[in-house]
Formats: sequence, structure tokens, C-alpha cells
Amino acid sequence: MNTPPSSDPDTPRDLVGIGIGPSNLSLAALTHPLTQLDAVFYEQRPTFHWHPGLLIDGARVQVPFLADLVTLADPTSPWTFLNYLRTHDRLYPFYIAERFHIHRAEYDAYGRWVADNLPGLHFRHQVDAVRWNHERHLFEVDYTHLDPDGEAEALGRTYTRNIALGIGTEPHIPDPLRPLVEAPGVPVIHAGDYLDHRTTLLAADHVTVVGSGQSGAEIFLDLLRHRPVGHERLHWIGRTEAFAPMEYSKLGLEHFTPDYTRYFHALSEPTRDHLLTTQWQLHKAIDTDTLAAIHDELYRRTLHGGWPDTTLTPGVHVRTAGRIATTKIELHLEHLQQDTRTRLTTDAVVLATGYRERPLNRLLAGLDPYLRRDKADRPRIDEHFRLVLDPTITATGSALYVQNAERHTHGVGAPDLGLTAWRSATIVNTVTGKDTYPLPTRTAFTTFGLQQPRPHLPTARQPRTLIPLAESR
Repeated sequence: MNTPPSSDPDTPRDLVGIGIGPSNLSLAALTHPLTQLDAVFYEQRPTFHWHPGLLIDGARVQVPFLADLVTLADPTSPWTFLNYLRTHDRLYPFYIAERFHIHRAEYDAYGRWVADNLPGLHFRHQVDAVRWNHERHLFEVDYTHLDPDGEAEALGRTYTRNIALGIGTEPHIPDPLRPLVEAPGVPVIHAGDYLDHRTTLLAADHVTVVGSGQSGAEIFLDLLRHRPVGHERLHWIGRTEAFAPMEYSKLGLEHFTPDYTRYFHALSEPTRDHLLTTQWQLHKAIDTDTLAAIHDELYRRTLHGGWPDTTLTPGVHVRTAGRIATTKIELHLEHLQQDTRTRLTTDAVVLATGYRERPLNRLLAGLDPYLRRDKADRPRIDEHFRLVLDPTITATGSALYVQNAERHTHGVGAPDLGLTAWRSATIVNTVTGKDTYPLPTRTAFTTFGLQQPRPHLPTARQPRTLIPLAESR
């Protein structure tokens, strides 16, 4: 168990985590055995939930169960998915099921089990500001304790040597559709809220799904399965040139290894930016089993003659959109290859348009003079996931880490669950200044460059003496 928090709010902590999604929950689980590391984590939500609006019945996580919060850094941890199964007396059913990819709802339940049992996690705590205190050479973190209704109950402040930002992503709403989402009336919802509106969508006369990634495919399939044969009244459109399968070959998956992450980080900024635009099929395409299930369901509906009342069109861009009276929506579509335009009238729209990294500017406004940015005005992030800050801060040994906000510097693996434990262990090793969690020096058969960067031990100075993991158990 972590050292109990000091009753003195002025006593500095070693680490404060902001946000408790999978990334910082992983970090909290890996810091848990380090008895001399004082770590605390804040989250404004009342409890842990992982994309609750997309926990569609039967939907599976696209990475193997070994990509849990800790296993790929410490398979002996008490917070592994296998230990979750053992605790719930479900190891043998899981063994018999022979499923490498677990249900999405099961991953959500596993994460909540970890969050409910780990010490040092404070839900209903909204972090308001982060500043650098010159006199104390520490970060100041201001927060608001929220009551069960989400109203401010008390204000607080803590001081820390290190911060880990794990504030996650937010739904992306294309600009042409933003006014429709924000207005009441005809349902135009983001996929992240799908289950909250599923009954309304199933009752709608005509539904359009926008987005050709995994979420769009799962929602289209769920709607299709629950609408009458011959009266499906479904449109599915997306910008990509095809409803394409995810790149899931073994060597292709090596883009989600520490080796590739180090290679990508060492590239020039223009090269990294160009690469990201070409790698969409590595992480934005559709699982082949989902594509097969959609085709099977469509084929089943032709067995007695006729075709299902569905339209599936890739390569389509929504130019503008508006309401017709108060009951319908009109989408103005453009086909990118044909250079043609048309209009589509529908009764409901689901925007499976993905997520974007939450901007750090508001939370880190007080640190803006210390942040170092790239040519596109994005924060620079070093190989240990630290924001590059002014030497007046880094010289003290303090650091500000980011989790799942570094795709522009670390590549497509940044949001991937398979790299979560490795990234958290890298942060722990850097904070402690030692090889607390020994990490592999090679993780891929592919050598991505003629000169492949290799990992090295962190050099961050840590003012407190921390004990190695082996001595803390």
C-alpha cells in the first residue's frame, strides 16, 4: 500500500495524477507497491468508466487481454486481469472460452474493480489549475471536491514534485454537424453516447451512421440486427476510401511496440506528421470479424428474396447539414472520388467520428511560459513522456508527464492499450530514477531504421530516496 497521505497539505507529494482513465489507473497500479512513493490521483467523475456509451453487447476489445493495466510491465502484479478473474472465481470459464480478446464491458468492469480497490484514488475531485511555485520549487495543484450532485463542496491544494496528466480524449464533432448536436430536437449524437440513445434510434424511421471506423461498424451492426427485415432504413457513410479492415498482421502489429515508439520519436517533426496521415489503417479501420458479421447479417436478409434497405457508401464527406422543419435532418454529401454532391434526408444521425486528445492549454495555462512547443505550437514531449519545460523547472528534478496526449511525438501507439503498462512503467522508472520495473530492450523483429534507438535508464534527479520494487514486496 502507498504511504498514507500526509495530514499536512503543505507536505509535498512525489506524484500527482490528474485523470483516472486506463492510463493513470495503470500508473496508480504500478506505484501501489512502492511504499516510499507518495502518489495520489484525482478524477472529477464519480467512478471509473471506460467509454460506457459504447459497451455494446458482444463488442470486444481489439487488443489481447494481456494488454491490461499492468501485465506487460509486471505480470506478478495483483492488479492483472487474470487476478481479477481469479478474485471473481471466473478463471476456469475464461480458460474454457479460449478468448484472447475480451468483451469491452468486461474490460470496463475489470478497470472499475482496480479503481474500487486501489488506495490513493480520489474521484469527484476536479483539478482546476496547475502552477509552478518558485519559492518551494514544486508544482501547485488546485482542485475542487465535488458533492454527489457535481456541485463544489470544498477547495483544496496540494504540492508535488511530479505530475502525470491522464485526462484522456474527448468526442470529436465535425464542424458542419456541431450546431445540430448542440440543438435540441432531432437526435444527432456522438457514438460515445450511443447506448443512452439506443431506444430512440431504434424507433427512428431512418438512421444515418457517419464514420467508417470500428465504432461506426459496431453501431451499424447493432442497429441492423434490431430492425425489421426489408425495413432497415439505414445509411452508413464514411470518409475513407473503403470500409477497410484493420491492419492486423503480426509484423504490422509491431507498430505498437516500444521499439517502434522509440523509432518514431527519433524522427523529424515533418516526417512524424506525414507518417501519421498514412497510418490510419493501423488504428482507425475495422476488425475483420466485425466486417464479416455485417456481411453475414446483410446476406441473411437476402435469403427470401430482395435486398435489405441499407446503403453503405465509403469515400463520402459531409459538407454541411441542417434541419428540415423540426423533425428531420438534411446532410449535404460530397463523394471525394467522383467529385459529385447530393443530399440525404434522415431522422437521426450517429457520429462515429472518433476522439481527439483533450487540449492541455486550459489546465496548464499557469505553466504556459515554461512550456516548450514545436513548430505547430504543440507541446514538445521527450522519450520518457515528459513535457519539455524551462530549465528553471527541470533543474529541480521535477517533471510533468503526459499519457495518451503524445501521438504527435510517439506515434499511433499512444492511445493503444497494449502500450499502457510500458508507458506507465517508463514514467515510474523516471520518477524513481532507477530501473524499478525492468523493461525489455527489444520488442520487435522489425528493425525500423538503419539506426534503431535503444532505451536507456532515466537520468531525472529525484530528491527522495525510493526503494526498488523487489524490496517493497
